[in-house]
Amino acid sequence: MLDLSTLNPAQRDAVRTVEGPLLILAGAGTGKTRVITLRLAHMIHQGVPADRILAVTFTNKAAREMHQRVHGLLPGKGGSKRPRPTISTFHSLGVRVLRQHIGLLGYKPNFVIYTQSDQLGLVRRLLSRIASKDVKVQPQAVLSCLSRIKNNGSEHIRFSDSEAAAMADHLKERYDASLRAANAVDFDDLLLLTLRLFREHPEVLAEYRDRFRYVMVDEYQDTNAAQFALLKELTRGHQNLCVVGDDDQSIYGWRGAEVANLNAIERDYDDVKVVKLEKNYRSTNVILQAANAVIQNNPRRHSKQLWSDMGTGDRIAYRVFESDEQEAESIVESIQTASLVRNIPWSSQAILFRTNQQSRPLETALRQAGIRYHLVGGQSFFDRREIKDLLAYLKVLLNPEDDNSLLRIANVPARGLSDATMERLLGVSHERGASVFQTMRHTDVQNGFSARTQKNIANFLELLERYRQPLELREDLSLKEWVSEFLKEIEYFEELKRTEKHVETAENRIRIVQEMIASLEDVTGAELSSGSAGMSWPARRLQAFLEGVCLDNDRPDSGLKGNPSDAVTLITVHSCKGLEFPHVYLVGLEEGIFPHSRSKTEGNIDEERRLFYVALTRAQVALSLSYCHTRKKYGQSVACHPSRFLKELPEELLEQEDSQSKKTIAKQDGKRLFDAMRSSIDG
Repeated sequence: MLDLSTLNPAQRDAVRTVEGPLLILAGAGTGKTRVITLRLAHMIHQGVPADRILAVTFTNKAAREMHQRVHGLLPGKGGSKRPRPTISTFHSLGVRVLRQHIGLLGYKPNFVIYTQSDQLGLVRRLLSRIASKDVKVQPQAVLSCLSRIKNNGSEHIRFSDSEAAAMADHLKERYDASLRAANAVDFDDLLLLTLRLFREHPEVLAEYRDRFRYVMVDEYQDTNAAQFALLKELTRGHQNLCVVGDDDQSIYGWRGAEVANLNAIERDYDDVKVVKLEKNYRSTNVILQAANAVIQNNPRRHSKQLWSDMGTGDRIAYRVFESDEQEAESIVESIQTASLVRNIPWSSQAILFRTNQQSRPLETALRQAGIRYHLVGGQSFFDRREIKDLLAYLKVLLNPEDDNSLLRIANVPARGLSDATMERLLGVSHERGASVFQTMRHTDVQNGFSARTQKNIANFLELLERYRQPLELREDLSLKEWVSEFLKEIEYFEELKRTEKHVETAENRIRIVQEMIASLEDVTGAELSSGSAGMSWPARRLQAFLEGVCLDNDRPDSGLKGNPSDAVTLITVHSCKGLEFPHVYLVGLEEGIFPHSRSKTEGNIDEERRLFYVALTRAQVALSLSYCHTRKKYGQSVACHPSRFLKELPEELLEQEDSQSKKTIAKQDGKRLFDAMRSSIDG
C-alpha cells in the first residue's frame, strides 16, 4: 500500500483524484514534483494499467527523473517486463506517433528531423534566392518568426522585428515545401504533423485515445497552442486529463507559451476539479507575503495565497546605490560578512539578475574579493569568445610580439590567414627564434606562400601598424574611439552577427564588447605600473587596463580556501525557475531592466511581474533587493528609476539599509568577525 500520510490535505486530494479533469494549481515551493510522482504511482496501485497512462513533461531530463521516481514507488522491484507508464516530452510523443503513421500524410517512415543548424542552412538558401540587395534580415530572426507563425499563425502574434516577420510569412510555403522534398521535418512539425494526422485520420486518433486513457501534463502553463490542441484531441472522449502548473510562474511567453491554456481548462472540460497547493515548504512568511502582494496586481489569474510553517522570518533588505559598481561591491561585501560572521557558506548565497549583461560588475567584484562563484545558464564574462577576441586584439596592438594573442585573432574575422598558414609561420618563427609577428615581416618568409596569401599577410601587417602608430604617438588619443574605429574597420560586429545563431544573442554579444570598450575610459593614473616609463599616455593606460583584467582573471581556485564546490551562484531569473537558495540578492530593479524595456512595446508587463514573483520565491531565509540611481551603458552613466514592482511591495515587509554608511555589527558578531579574520591571516 502506498503511504500518503506525509502529504498535506490538499496534496492527498490531488493524488487520490484519478477520474475526470483535474487542475492542480501548484504554487512555488509547494511540493509539486512529489505530488506528480505519487499520483502516478497511486493510480497504478489502484489498478489503472500502467501502459494506459501518459505523463508529459517539457525536458528529457525531467522525464527521466520522473520515470526513476515512479519506478521506485511501484511494487515488484526489477520487473523489466512489467508494463510501464509512458513518460515523455511532447516532441518525443510526436516522434513515436509519426514513425508509425506518417505514411498516411505522404511522408516516408524514415523521415529525418532537422536540427536548428539544418533549418538555418535552409533559410539561408531560400534568402539567397531573393535577388534583392534591400533584404537585410538575419536568417535566425526569420527562422524564429517562421516557428512562431507555424505554431500560432501570423495574425495572432506581435513581432518585434516586422521585417523578419514579413519575410518569414513570404517564405513559409517554400520552407515547408523544401522540408517535404527532403523527407524532413523540423521540431515544430513533430507536433503540427501529429495534430494534422489525428484530425485527418480519426482511426489513428482513436487508437491513441484508447491507449492513453489517463493523461497528465506537468508545467502546463508553458504549453503553446499546438500542444494545447494535441492534448484536447487525445482526451476529448474520456476527459481524464490532469494538468499541473501555476499561472503565476508562466515566464516563457517569448518562446510561444500561452498562460491562457491553463485558464482554458475550466472552459473546455466539464466539471473540472481544482486543487490548490498553497502550503510552501521553502520560504519564510515575510518572503511569501511579499510575493503574494506583488502577483495580485496581475489580472486573469487563479487566486492563491502561499503560506508556510517556516516562521515569520526577517524583513526584506531594500538598498539603493549610486551606481552598479557600488551595488556589486556592496553585495560582495555582504556575502563576505555573512560568510565570516555567520558562517554562511558561499553556496548558500545567490545573486539574481534580469539580463546576462548585468553579470560583469558582479563578476569583477567577486574576483577582486577572491570569492569563488558559479555562473549558471551562461558563460563567465571573461570567458566569452568576444571578450577574449577583444583582449587579444588589444594585446597585439600594444605588443605585437605576443604570439598567443596574435595567433588567436590573425584570422578573426576571416582574412585569408588560415590555420595551416599560421602553423607554418609559427614553425618558422621557432626555427629562427623570433616572434610570429617578426617572422611575418620577413620578405623571404612571405615569398614561400602563394601570391594571394602574401597579399593577405601584407594587409594584416599594414592594419596592425596603422592602428599601433596613433597609440604610440598621439597623447590625446581616446582609447574608446580608437578601439571602436578599429572594430568597425575589421567588421567585427558583422562577424558576430554572421556566426551567431540567435539574433538577440548576437546583439547581446555586441553590447558586451561595447561595455568592455567603454570601461577603457575608467582607467586613471592610479593603475599605471612603474614599468611603463617611455610609453605614451594612451599606451600606458591600455597597459594598465590589460594588467588589471589579467590579474582579476588569473585568480586560480587553488588560491581560495575551502571546498571547491562552495561557490556563490550568479544566475538570471529565467534560469533560476525550479531552484532555491537560502540567501538571495536580487539586483538591478530598475525600469527598463526589470521590467525589461521590451515589455512596454510588446505588452507583456504581466509576464515580467510573474518573473519578479519567481525571483522572490527562490529565497528561503533572507532576501535583499536593490536598484541604482545610475548604471553604465556603453560607458555612459545613465540615470535610472526604481522598478514599478518595488512600489507593489508592502512597506512593513521591507527594511531599508543605508548604502552610504557601513552596517553596524553587534558586539558579539564583531568579535566573531575579528577572530575569523585573524584565523584566516594566521592560516
